[in-house]
Amino acid sequence: MTTYVALLYSIVLGPGRRVIMSDLRDMATDLGLENPRTLVATGNLVFEAEGKSVSALERELEAAFAPKFGKHVDIIVRDAAAWRKLVAANPFPGESELHPDQVGVRVMREPVTAEVMERLHPYAAADEKLTSVDGDIWLYFSRNTASSRLLGALTPKRAGGIGTSRNWNTVRRLGEMVAS
Repeated sequence: MTTYVALLYSIVLGPGRRVIMSDLRDMATDLGLENPRTLVATGNLVFEAEGKSVSALERELEAAFAPKFGKHVDIIVRDAAAWRKLVAANPFPGESELHPDQVGVRVMREPVTAEVMERLHPYAAADEKLTSVDGDIWLYFSRNTASSRLLGALTPKRAGGIGTSRNWNTVRRLGEMVAS
């Protein structure tokens, strides 16, 4: 059995409606996924499966999500080894220690290109950092700026495709869930 992390792009279904984590776990069980568990109410699912590719799991989860919750949501899946590699690759360890909620990663379905990174850099303030590691977009954003232009720039169009962002606290805790 392989352990996987699934990240939902958005768990807001509409005005006042959110995905209930027990319903998300039930959906995973209905798909035949083993030991589904969630990290608080953050739209993160950890589960086990055998004999399925990451892309097949993404398609199956997205196809099951829409009829169950009434809305399409992009879902990014990584196996445990890839997630542990992502955690270890954090390019901002010092910032993560001091300000874990200001360090984040946009986990991309397809690796981000150098051209996309070049387009994003002008949105970073002087006290912000932005880099790509293994195709994902890492950032250290400013809480000193009223609103970070960098965070607002991480749309699918500007960021080069489907992805979803998580802060260091969530990334680290998901890493603990798949550690072994």
